[in-house]
Amino acid sequence: MAMYESDHTRFIREWLEKHPEELAEQKAGRALWWDKAPRDLEEQRRLAEARVPQKPYYYDAN
Repeated sequence: MAMYESDHTRFIREWLEKHPEELAEQKAGRALWWDKAPRDLEEQRRLAEARVPQKPYYYDAN
């Protein structure tokens, strides 16, 4: 039994085979939005100290 492959998946796979330069563009976009550089310990400490404690009930005015 063959595995199902949607028309969209087939189109994208074939398009990427014809346009290999787009893989580099795709990786650059992912790095821009998702892959975050690890923070150093000093920055982590500063962020932890600056954190404001949140109230148990967010909408409580008191």
